[in-house]
Amino acid sequence: MKNSGKDGQDLPRIIPRPAHNVSRKEISDSALKVLYRLHKAGFQAFLVGGGVRDALLGLHPKDFDVATDATPDEVRALFSNCRLIGRRFRLAHVRFGREIIEVATFRAAANADDDDASHDDEGRIIRDNVYGTIGEDVWRRDFTCNALYYNIADFSIWDYANGVADVERRRLVLIGDPDMRLREDPVRMLRAVRFAAKLDFTIDEGVVAAIRDNVSLLTNVPAARLFDEFLKLFQAGHAVRTFELLWEHGLFDELFPATAEELEKDQAYGRFVHAALENTDRRVADGLSVTPMFLLGVFLWGPTVKLAAARRAEEKMSESQSLSIAAYELVAQQQRRISIPKRFTVPMREMIALQPRFRATKGKRALNLLDHRRFRAAYDFMVLLSEAGLGDPAVAEFWRDVQTLSAKERIARFDVQSPGPGRKRRGRKRRGPRKPRGQSA
Repeated sequence: MKNSGKDGQDLPRIIPRPAHNVSRKEISDSALKVLYRLHKAGFQAFLVGGGVRDALLGLHPKDFDVATDATPDEVRALFSNCRLIGRRFRLAHVRFGREIIEVATFRAAANADDDDASHDDEGRIIRDNVYGTIGEDVWRRDFTCNALYYNIADFSIWDYANGVADVERRRLVLIGDPDMRLREDPVRMLRAVRFAAKLDFTIDEGVVAAIRDNVSLLTNVPAARLFDEFLKLFQAGHAVRTFELLWEHGLFDELFPATAEELEKDQAYGRFVHAALENTDRRVADGLSVTPMFLLGVFLWGPTVKLAAARRAEEKMSESQSLSIAAYELVAQQQRRISIPKRFTVPMREMIALQPRFRATKGKRALNLLDHRRFRAAYDFMVLLSEAGLGDPAVAEFWRDVQTLSAKERIARFDVQSPGPGRKRRGRKRRGPRKPRGQSA
């Protein structure tokens, strides 16, 4: 049970430096500069959130957020390399080269008519710039494991919400009433899954029940914000476990309804999705790049193939054309849930439309496929389809082997005939001198 101070707020359990394992060696030099300068200027300065949590778990923190009683304008006055951002939350970003240290002022609950805060009809927070004390700030954070404050003044940890104990038992617990907290911000349902997958935590039963009751509220979240969450969910190296948890708690259907429908019907498609998720996790573990274009293509492949088959039955078009058109239509539907930028949807459609071309292994057009700008992604996609039983292993083997051949050997392998002696290449016949630009015929 917590003690209460004079203002009625709970007092923290203060864990002195000898009683915890968080070391300044695990904190970036940039974050330490911000903490020390705020402290020297007479402000409270705490490292808060994932940086403290990950250090307690023996992980190597990568994100460092600072909480302080200094206002954003006061923070900006201390750092020439600072700019203020945000409307919903006004934050200070202090930049050190490529590293940005986010500094947030302690926030309080909105309880006055002139407070700079507002909510929508569902209770979701739209704007929240109400400043307060650290004792008020803690109750505005989401999970207890993220509500731990490392005090640069004496290197102690301030724990208001039993977060250290929850970290030790590896349990993800929402601060306050779970139902109300998810209504404030439905994205917390996705954050619960992301943290559980990343940290190998168990989601608290109260949170599970609240997710079940509020899953439909994800439709109220702006589609652009859900795309940002999609990146965090599937590109952090825990894609397989993340997918399993999203499916278990009924969240995946809210993000990719057409995909979920196909997964219910097609086990082979499920194997393909699982293989792609495993491949993504391997690439992250090996330090290789991953692009959301590839996994988005995987998630839309099943419904795209089904829609493309219907298109071909109705109209005369090639398989590649029907796949491209079907992918375009499905992306348009998907944008209502997750807003996918064009820089990803265009190459994704090209990757999908190339799949039928792998079946042709003779002739110049087949040879030219090796030089297509989407060949590498399309090839990896085709190999995964083959491994899941949705493609021909012999075709995958052919394209794997042909990449190791010399240019001359490739020409022979594709059975491409070069022009013989005395044979001229056919070209387009020029009908007359070209007209200067802008001149009418």
